[in-house]
Amino acid sequence: MKKASIVSIGNELLSGQTVSTNASYLSERLLSIGIPVVSSYTIGDDTDAIVRAFNLASTDADVVLATGGLGPTDDDLTRSALAEFLDVELQLQDELLQKIQNFFTNRNLQMSAKNKIQAYIPAGAKALANPLGTAPGIMAEVNGKLLIALPGVPSEMERMFEESVLPELQRLAGGQAVVVRKLRCFGTGESNIAELLGPLMQRGSNPLINCTAKHGVITLTINAIAEDKDTARQMAEKDVKSLRDKLGELVYGTEEQTLAEVVGKKLSQQKKTIAVAESCTGGCLAKLLTDIPGASGYFTYGWVTYSNSAKTSELGVGADLIEKYGVVSEQVACAMAQGARKKARTGFAIGITGIAGPSGATEQKPVGLVYISVDSDNECETKRCLFSYDRAFIRLRAAQTALNMLRLKLDG
Repeated sequence: MKKASIVSIGNELLSGQTVSTNASYLSERLLSIGIPVVSSYTIGDDTDAIVRAFNLASTDADVVLATGGLGPTDDDLTRSALAEFLDVELQLQDELLQKIQNFFTNRNLQMSAKNKIQAYIPAGAKALANPLGTAPGIMAEVNGKLLIALPGVPSEMERMFEESVLPELQRLAGGQAVVVRKLRCFGTGESNIAELLGPLMQRGSNPLINCTAKHGVITLTINAIAEDKDTARQMAEKDVKSLRDKLGELVYGTEEQTLAEVVGKKLSQQKKTIAVAESCTGGCLAKLLTDIPGASGYFTYGWVTYSNSAKTSELGVGADLIEKYGVVSEQVACAMAQGARKKARTGFAIGITGIAGPSGATEQKPVGLVYISVDSDNECETKRCLFSYDRAFIRLRAAQTALNMLRLKLDG
């Protein structure tokens, strides 16, 4: 099986000024043709560091793709580092220099003398055409390894990769295929998922199952590798079924589906409507629901009743109820949901009240305490949650939990 390594080059990537989207793009495209990425390095603008990265990456993989450092300025060192790694000299290519000059001439611009450096390519290497800019790519082969240097500008890199690199890599991949499937889960943590799955997540297995977490959503990625696409697909689907059997209702969707998307689809299919009454989440739940195209078919009303008086005047939550139990309580959350459903005349309504912090907490009611209620014809179900981390995380996690409660109700 052919494997790849990615080297991202540039001080701006290390300082946080720029987020490298090139690595994720390349990883996805490589996997789609059956070449998984096994390592990734981020390196500053330093020749010795880049050479070391090339050495490490070529040890890891059969294909090394570098992005960045092909510009005309003094800190663009990839071409010289690649020449040093290959133990060859940089050579001026007159034809390439003419193309760069034409790029400027065709735009009625004067070419800077510094741009000439972009026409230098390591001896024995191949220049890759850049139809969008002046920085040509470079492709070289050494000791059975394929090394490819691409521009750092995403639009230039993607165009060059698709036109000049992808066909070569497809031939290199030959008779191997990779199929990737994703299951999205909510309602438990990574460690519990790992415990439930047991040997299925064993490293080195094929298919290989990876687990990632973000804002409470657990994504299980199944990577199946075989000699042909059909076999890999069958292997992946077999594992998908095993995961679903073990995780049950924890699985809410597949691929890139969001909770809001899944909930919206269920509401539409069941011809149900939803209203929301939010306090600590400040409209986050309404936004998640209405981010989905077609939400007007099921989302009717949304209230952000941040103050106690708003809860009373808009939703009919009794002032005596707030006085007796406190605004952050099971009783108030339920009253908010019931008031919203009655006023909106919907099939479901959600009420959320809590303490997102950093202030407003007491010993009995800490930051992160949230009550979420889902009201329907049958009952008003309320859940007490205690979320950690910061204000933004607490608000989003509360909204996601509310969506998951509604999903489970819609599943009956």
